[in-house]
Amino acid sequence: MTGPGIPHERRPLVERIGMAAVAAVLATLFGGVAVAAWLGGEMFLAVMGAIGCLMTAWVGALTLFRG
Repeated sequence: MTGPGIPHERRPLVERIGMAAVAAVLATLFGGVAVAAWLGGEMFLAVMGAIGCLMTAWVGALTLFRG
């Protein structure tokens, strides 16, 4: 647990870019699962894959832009 008096440092740009790249790869994989499931008729799995794709892309963008 962090206290209120501890200053917050931003992560280095290289680290943020690396974590965003990992998130982009995982979002692509989730998107692939969503598309494959949709084409295979598995709607529940397709929706879950799409949600995973969107959430991973969102967190990757937050990591990159907010630090």
